This record gives sequence, C-alpha cells and structure tokens, in this order.
Amino acid sequence: MAQAKQGDRVKVDYTGKLDDGSVFDSSICEDDDCSGGHGPLEFTVGEGEVIPGFEAAIVGMSPGETKTIHIPVDEAYGERIEEMVAEVPRGDLPPEMNPEVGQQLEVTQADGQVFQVMVTEVTDETITIDANHPLAGQALNFDLKLVEIL
Repeated sequence: MAQAKQGDRVKVDYTGKLDDGSVFDSSICEDDDCSGGHGPLEFTVGEGEVIPGFEAAIVGMSPGETKTIHIPVDEAYGERIEEMVAEVPRGDLPPEMNPEVGQQLEVTQADGQVFQVMVTEVTDETITIDANHPLAGQALNFDLKLVEIL
C-alpha cells in the first residue's frame, strides 16, 4: 500500500487537543452539513503548509491509517514572545472602533506588511494586542487519520 512521502498531496482528518484534553480544532464532520468540522485538511507534504510536527507525522502513513501524536512547542507554533504583546492608546484607534477582548484585528506596519493580532485587554485608556499565534507556547496533541493520497 502507498505511503505518504515528501511532495505528495494528502487529505487528513484530525482532532487537535491541548494537554488538558480540550479540543481546539477538528476536521471531523459531525453531521451531513459538516457544521461540526470542516472536512479533511488537504496539503502537500514538504511545502510547509502545516506545522512541522504535524507534517512529519504524516510521512510514512498509508490511507486509512490512524495515529495519535504529541507535538512539542518548538515543532508547533513556538514559544510565546512577550515582545509581540503591546499596549495601544485608545486615541490611536479609529474613533468608530469599539474593540472587545477576543476580537482579531489586522495591523499594517510602516513597511506595508499586514498581520493579525488579538485583543487581550480593553480599558478606558488602552487596548492590549497580542501578535503571538493563539496556540503559541502550547504543546499540541492530534488524533490523525490519513484519508487519501491524491
């Protein structure tokens, strides 16, 4: 039977959990309209489209095979970087903006680069934004099933 290798386009079903067992994402469809998940993840092995530990786990798997993996922080989204957290004066925001904790915003740097941040605290004078990935600093666990090699 074929095994996934570098350069293969694959479809993978997964459920991602933190070390405490809480589910942070799943591709598994719970019903006919797939509202409980989004269907199998499709990517090319070796292209860096997914985190390194996830990609490495798929290599050598055959369609229909399942496994559970643990991905340490450095093979997932890396450590949290405190320098990526900033307090912004409310006066620097557009007057119509009403930021809320958990809201994602796009920030444009002086060089034109755009990146996502999350609002983590709101006061009358400031908002705190965090540019770390929400899963940075976390080890991740995945239940994997290689659905198909395309």
